[in-house]
Amino acid sequence: MLPDSRAPDLRRRRFRQIPIRMLVPNVITLLAICAGLTAIRLSIEGRNELALGAIVFAAILDGIDGRVARMIKGQSRFGAELDSLADFVNFGVAPALILYFWQLHDLKNVGWIAAMIFAISGGLRLARFNATMDDPNKPAFAGNYFTGVPAPLGALCVLLPMYLVFIGAPQLPAPITAVFTLSIAFLMVSRLPVFSGKMLGGKIAPEMVLPVVVLVVLFIAVLISYPWHLLTGGSLIYLLSLPIGWSSYRAHERRAREAAAAGESSHVAPASEFSVPAEPVDEERPPRLN
Repeated sequence: MLPDSRAPDLRRRRFRQIPIRMLVPNVITLLAICAGLTAIRLSIEGRNELALGAIVFAAILDGIDGRVARMIKGQSRFGAELDSLADFVNFGVAPALILYFWQLHDLKNVGWIAAMIFAISGGLRLARFNATMDDPNKPAFAGNYFTGVPAPLGALCVLLPMYLVFIGAPQLPAPITAVFTLSIAFLMVSRLPVFSGKMLGGKIAPEMVLPVVVLVVLFIAVLISYPWHLLTGGSLIYLLSLPIGWSSYRAHERRAREAAAAGESSHVAPASEFSVPAEPVDEERPPRLN
């Protein structure tokens, strides 16, 4: 048997060194997975406030890992797959189990089914996002919208019944919590156009730097001091804003159709080129004058 000449090249590729910048985003994603798994453990132990705090922390890490990867040019296919796994654990499985251990277990099998449907919806939402991310037929304006509620925001919104209890509101009955859970699951897998936030842009004017910094500091201070009030208000505002995103998408879609129709009409040749072919000229009589 002759030795394979490609073996040294394969061995060299397998053991080549990996830049540190490729590891940083993946470490952040792994920290997010640890936060999601810890949230499940805390909910089992009945420490629900800390469990929700772990979910919020995982959402914050999820929001920065991709940006860090782009900033330091550490994107990789491995990182993208790991991020999808983290989102399924943190924003599909963990919120479903937290709600089940908190209240849905009162409904026995019905509560477990509601929790499973939410977790599965989170996985389906992520799979659809990965499958359609590079769709070449997507119109340009569609890049500013998600299809369905994103998994992190769906996870934060589905925990709204718990936020209400923590701010002193009466606890909702278990059937209402189950219906609310199924409603958020439906919004995640629906075709509803949702603002992605990309239209805000990645740059700000120089005169807006200090106001933006102040707003960020204020947001962090309020999140630390009044976390449940902020999460309650944020969840309600986000859910109420969904019809606005749908209306905006339809308006863009209508303008795109009108522009396409106008473009097609502008390419139509003059009527003379499409007129009825000229009658053959009779040599015995002059041609008819139009």
